Amino acid sequence: MADHFQLRLVDSYMLAPAVRHLVFERVDGQPLAFQPGQFLQVHFHYDDGTATKRSYSVATIGDGSSPVRRIEIAVSYVEGGAATKLLGDLPEGGVIDASGPYGRFCLQDTDTHPRYLLLATGTGVTPYRAMLPQIEKLLAKGDRQVVLLYGARSEAELLYGEEFEAFAKTHPGFLFHGCLSREARAVPRPTDRSGHVQNVLAELGPQADRDIAYLCGNPNMVDAAFAALKEFGLPVSQIRREKYISSR
Repeated sequence: MADHFQLRLVDSYMLAPAVRHLVFERVDGQPLAFQPGQFLQVHFHYDDGTATKRSYSVATIGDGSSPVRRIEIAVSYVEGGAATKLLGDLPEGGVIDASGPYGRFCLQDTDTHPRYLLLATGTGVTPYRAMLPQIEKLLAKGDRQVVLLYGARSEAELLYGEEFEAFAKTHPGFLFHGCLSREARAVPRPTDRSGHVQNVLAELGPQADRDIAYLCGNPNMVDAAFAALKEFGLPVSQIRREKYISSR
C-alpha cells in the first residue's frame, strides 16, 4: 500500500522556459524509498473543492538500494492548468500533499539483453536521470550498451541534457542522442539528430535478440515508437511504456 505524506519545497530552478525542477523533503523527516522509474502523485483540490491529483516521476538520482532525503521532480507548464498554478508558483517552504511511490517502469534485474534503448520526450526523460546509477552498474558488466534518444523541439528544451552528455563522456557504453525536431543547436554536437525520436529509431536497427526498449513521454511518440519497434520484430514483452499526458 502506498504511503501518504506531505512534502516541503526546499529548492527549485527553471530547467527550460516552461519546465521547473523542484526539490522536496518530507515534512515528517522520513526518507523516501523508491525504485528509479517510479512516480509520486500530488494531491490537491480545484477551486470548486473537487479533489484531484497529478503524477510525476521521481527525478532524484539513486540506485534504489537506499531511501533518499531529497525528492526531485520536473513540472511542465500547462496553460490554465491547476497543477501548474499549484506547483509553478509554490514558494520555498511551501507544503503539498503526496503519495507513492507507484509504477513498474523500472529496470529489471532479469533483463539480460545486450542493448537498452531508452526513448523520451519532454519530462519523460526524468526516470532515466534517476536510473543513471543503475545504468552505471549495467555498463560495468562490460557486455551491455545503453542508448538514450531524447526528443525536444530545441536545445533549450533538452532537460538535464548536460548531465546526460557528461555521463556519456565518462561511460563509453552510454550513448546520448539529442533529437531536435524544430531548431538545431547553434553549435551542433556530433551525437545530435534531426527529427522526431521515433524516426531516428531506425538508425539504430533494433533487433529482438539484442534489444529491450523503454518509452516514456508524449503519447504520440510512445505509440509511434511502439509500432516501429514491433515492425522491427521486438515482442511486446521487450517494450516497456509510460505515457505522460498534460492535464489541466
